Amino acid sequence: MALAPKVGRPVDKSTPSRRPAGRRPNTPFGGMNQIRADLRRAPHSRSEAEIKRSTGGRDPAQKERGPRETFRALKMQRSLSAVPYERRNFIKKKLSDIESFDDFDLMPVVKEAVATQALSELVDISPTPVQRLAIPALTASNKIGQSKGGPQDMEQTLIAAETGSGKTLAYLLPVLNAFKQIEAIDAEGETRRKADEEEKRKENNVLELEAPPLSNAPHPTTGRPRAIILVPTSELVSQVGTVAKNLSHKIKFRSALISSVYTGKVIRNRLFAPTGIDILISTPHLLASIAESDPNILSRVTHLVIDEADSLLDRSFAPSTSAIIDKATPSLRQLILCSATIPRSLDNRLRTRFPDMRRLVTPNLHAIPRRVQLGVIDVDKEPYHGNKNLACADTIWSIGKQAAEHVMSHTPGHEQTERIDVKRILVFVNERGKTTEVAEFLNFKGIDSTALNRDTPEQRHNEILGAFTSSEPEFVPIAPPSNSTGPNYSPRIIAAQSPPRRHLPNTKVLVTTDLG
Repeated sequence: MALAPKVGRPVDKSTPSRRPAGRRPNTPFGGMNQIRADLRRAPHSRSEAEIKRSTGGRDPAQKERGPRETFRALKMQRSLSAVPYERRNFIKKKLSDIESFDDFDLMPVVKEAVATQALSELVDISPTPVQRLAIPALTASNKIGQSKGGPQDMEQTLIAAETGSGKTLAYLLPVLNAFKQIEAIDAEGETRRKADEEEKRKENNVLELEAPPLSNAPHPTTGRPRAIILVPTSELVSQVGTVAKNLSHKIKFRSALISSVYTGKVIRNRLFAPTGIDILISTPHLLASIAESDPNILSRVTHLVIDEADSLLDRSFAPSTSAIIDKATPSLRQLILCSATIPRSLDNRLRTRFPDMRRLVTPNLHAIPRRVQLGVIDVDKEPYHGNKNLACADTIWSIGKQAAEHVMSHTPGHEQTERIDVKRILVFVNERGKTTEVAEFLNFKGIDSTALNRDTPEQRHNEILGAFTSSEPEFVPIAPPSNSTGPNYSPRIIAAQSPPRRHLPNTKVLVTTDLG
C-alpha cells in the first residue's frame, strides 16, 4: 500500500489552529493519512437536525428533568396529613374503657334498635373504635339547651377512620338520639299546653265547642328535613339509606333518598310527602340545584353530615357542598364531616374555613396494618408498557397460583374429590364503564371475573355478592386415571382438538367501583 506524498510533511504553523490548511477533521475520513494520533481535538458543533434527533424534538435549553420516580402510586401517602404516635396511643387508652353500646349515653329505644335492627346479624355486638370515639363526643354536644343553632353555636366535628370501620352508625346514632330527645321534650310541652288550654276553655265558657283540627294542614317537616346526609355517589345514597331504613323500624323516623337514579316525580313526592321528612340522604349537586329553586328546603336543618368529606370538599364537589353549608348555617346545630383519609388539601381547607373544628381520629388512620402486604407495580415498565389491564391480570395470576391449596378427600359411596380453597380478589376502578372492560379482559386471560356497578340489576347484584362472599370451598371431581396398558385397552382415534385455554381455577375476581 502506498501512502500519500503529504504524509511526512511538517505541520504548517501559519494557520491560527496550527493545523494544515484545508484539512477537515470533522468528516468521516478526516482521521486518515496521519502519522500521529490526535485525540484531543475539540468536538465539532452538531447540526440542528442532529440535535433534534438526539433530544427527541425537545428544546435543549429547557431544564433537564430529574430521574422519574419509581413508585408514583406512593405519592398519595405523602399527601396525607400526619398523625403523631403520641396521639394514637392516647386514643387507644381512651377507647379501652368502652366495651358495649350500653356504655353510651343513648336513649333506650336507640340502643334497642342497634341490637335488633342495625346489627341483628352479629353474635357479638360491640362498638368499633370509631363508634367508641365519636358517639360519646357527638352525644355530649347534642345535649338539649347547649346549642340553639346558628354560626356562633354550631358544633363542628371531623370523624376520620379507615374504610369499613362503621362511620355510618357513628354519626347516625347521635343524630337520631338528639331527635328523640327533642321529641320527648316537645311531647311533654304539648301535653302541658293542651291541659292549660282545656282548663282555660272550661273557665271561660263551659258550653263552647272545640273546633275540629284541620285535616289538610301540611306537616311541619314537609319539604324541610331536620337532618341532611351528603354522599358523593348514588351507590352510597342507597347504602346509607339502607342503614337508616333499618333503624327507622324501631326508632320511628322518616327518611328519604334522592339521587340521579330517580325520576323528578319520585324526588318531588319524597321531598314533599304529606307525612313529612326527618332525614334526607342525597348527593350535593342534586340538592344544591333543588335549593336554588326552593331555598326553604334547608331552612329547618339542624344536623348536616358530609360523608366522604375528602371527595365532597374537593374541586369537583366543593362549590355545591359549600353552597349547601352556607344556606343551612342559620339553623344548623351540628356539622359533621366524615372521611377515610385526611389529605393535606382537606387539612388546609378545614384549618382555613373551620379553624375551631374538633377532630376525632382513630388510632389506625393512615397506618397500614402489619398483616397487609403492600405492593406497587410500575405499569410503564416492561412487560406492560402502560397496559394496566395486563398488569392487573399478571398480578392476579401470581396471587392465585401462590394461594392454591388442594386437599384430597374421599367420601364412602362417592367419587374422590379435590377441595380448592378459592382466593377472592377485589379490583377497584374509578369509572363505571371500566368495570365491564376490566372484567372482560380478565376473563379473556382465563380469570373468573365479574363486573359489578350501579347498572347491575338489584337481583343480580345480590347474587353476585352472595356468590363472591361465600366461604364454602369448591369441590372438583377427580377423573380416575386411564389404564392404557391393561388387557382391555383398545386404541381409539381421537379427533384433533385445539389446546384448552389457560384457566385459573382457584380465584374469583370482582371488579367494581364501590360495594355500595
